[in-house]
Amino acid sequence: MENIKLAVDYGALGILFLMSILVVGYSIERYFFFKSLHVNTYRTKSSLERDVSKNLTIISLMGSNAPYVGLLGTVGGIMVVFYDIGMSGGALDTSKVIVGLALALKVTAAGLIVAIPATMIYGGFMRKVDVAISEWEDEIIKAG
Repeated sequence: MENIKLAVDYGALGILFLMSILVVGYSIERYFFFKSLHVNTYRTKSSLERDVSKNLTIISLMGSNAPYVGLLGTVGGIMVVFYDIGMSGGALDTSKVIVGLALALKVTAAGLIVAIPATMIYGGFMRKVDVAISEWEDEIIKAG
């Protein structure tokens, strides 16, 4: 059971930390891309769509899967608490149970801390994608 406790503390939180680094990194990359984007340099709509939507799938995946990683860590933490209760021989120390459950729930909170901003960032960039494609279409109409 000690391995599960370590997996909850270091595994799930480590995965969530990695996910948050990926979200921050790709968000910064996308921010600078959109800041320097000139839609009139694209000859086709599909090439524009490929460039403006690059790396957004990763941000979306992090936002949609972080709560599940957090939930997995919480379930593992609760399993550890129940195991410790069982191994105590029936002597139930309420404060230990409450502390154990609170520590298990920290992983769910961490998952939500990663997921909520990632989902918001993804939504914001999708709006930028729509605006860029609309601007490109306007440029084609003006040129045509």
